Amino acid sequence: MDLTIIIIYTLALLLIFFYSISQLQLLVNYLKAKKEIDSSEKFDLENPAEIPFVTIQLPLYNELYVVERLLKNIAKINYPREKLEIQVLDDSTDKSVEKIKTLVVELQKDGLDILHITRKDRSGYKAGALKEGLKIAKGEFIAIFDSDFLPQEDWLLQTVPYFKNSEIGMVQTRWGHINRDYSLLTKIQAFALDFHFILEQTGRNFGGHFINFNGTAGLWRKECILDAGNWSGDTLTEDLDLSYRAQLKKWKFKYIEDVETPAELPVAISAARSQQFRWNKGAAENFRKNFKKLLKDKSVPFSTKFHAFFHLLNSSMFLVILVLAVLSIPVLFIKNNNPQFGWYFNLVAFFLLSTVIFFLCYYVAYAKIHGNSFKSFLTFIGMFFTFFSVAMGFSVHNSLAVLEGHFGKKSAFIRTPKFNVNSLRDSWKNNIYIQQKFSLSIAVEFALWLYFGFGLYSAFMLNDFSLAIFHLMLFIGFGFVVFRSVRI
Repeated sequence: MDLTIIIIYTLALLLIFFYSISQLQLLVNYLKAKKEIDSSEKFDLENPAEIPFVTIQLPLYNELYVVERLLKNIAKINYPREKLEIQVLDDSTDKSVEKIKTLVVELQKDGLDILHITRKDRSGYKAGALKEGLKIAKGEFIAIFDSDFLPQEDWLLQTVPYFKNSEIGMVQTRWGHINRDYSLLTKIQAFALDFHFILEQTGRNFGGHFINFNGTAGLWRKECILDAGNWSGDTLTEDLDLSYRAQLKKWKFKYIEDVETPAELPVAISAARSQQFRWNKGAAENFRKNFKKLLKDKSVPFSTKFHAFFHLLNSSMFLVILVLAVLSIPVLFIKNNNPQFGWYFNLVAFFLLSTVIFFLCYYVAYAKIHGNSFKSFLTFIGMFFTFFSVAMGFSVHNSLAVLEGHFGKKSAFIRTPKFNVNSLRDSWKNNIYIQQKFSLSIAVEFALWLYFGFGLYSAFMLNDFSLAIFHLMLFIGFGFVVFRSVRI
């Protein structure tokens, strides 16, 4: 039994180590990318003959609190009116439908080419709405924004020119966060998303590897969407699915780190949980659907397949971490009861290198936003350990999502409630879309909180503190998730 635990524990450490190596290579790519001058050919939008027609799609579902802010912001987009169409793809089932209808009529009176498109059923969810709108879209290019995004007025002027290159199928911009400092929860989410949008997206794109459209704040060539097989609702992350299918069709993607598109982060942990569940399950579904095709494609280099493996299995790392965490306490006792395994535990110390790599990668992304002063570095250290603690606290919830994705269990597309938070800190707590309910996963998380509390006690009992920091992070992380989940 002891040997079985050690073997599984070692395999988990190895997977995390190889994942960290993939991140280190992306860091190298990112640093190289920063030294290069962008020489992309671009449309000259000063020349009327080169200005293409653009359709902006706004997929909505019961967005009562943010729809007015969204439509008023989109109406300010700086682009020739005769070359711009806006589609409000409204699947709503509540009173926001009438509100949207009124707002659209007002904007039409101002001369904006804007349509309010509704469906009788919500088949295909967001993917279905996008596909329906695409049937009648006038634009050669399709911009997509979720309801909580607030693109700058010059957003199209900064993104459309890259499509001068006929091989470019999609342009993605970096997400910003208008409520980054609202709470510890929003700071943690921003910390993770900044890493993805700064280091991972840039690193993969520079290395010629597959990147993903992030579901919003991106611009597609309509021909690319159709050539790749159009939107599909058979996974919960239709954006990742279409991204891989398009790149397998040899379309090129362009990531622009310097164009920031602000958005609002979920402020309720129930909203963050539903978003995490959808993203993590969808990634696993996409691994199941698309990786085999990629693996068989002989024209795709091994390095791209390597990065795609960890890209699509990114969410599965939660399952690996959960296994590692649960086994760490038995391993602590095995270490103290079996001196003959001393050589093994000396060898395991090598895997601390993974933590060093993650620390370095995340710091580069953090410094891009917050600067690299000594004060900023000290704040980063606190955020690094806080983020990983809470991420591990989410591991049960996210592992369940991953398992459902890998085993093909289908579920509905659960939207993330939007809040439109204001200066009143508790202004969002009466949000009618919040679903705060107790679940079995919360009970398991509570049990693991107690379990890792025992792990801390064991360190003192055995006088072995080699895993004490790890167990403290787990204890804090599960405690944060549990106690935030049982109260609004």
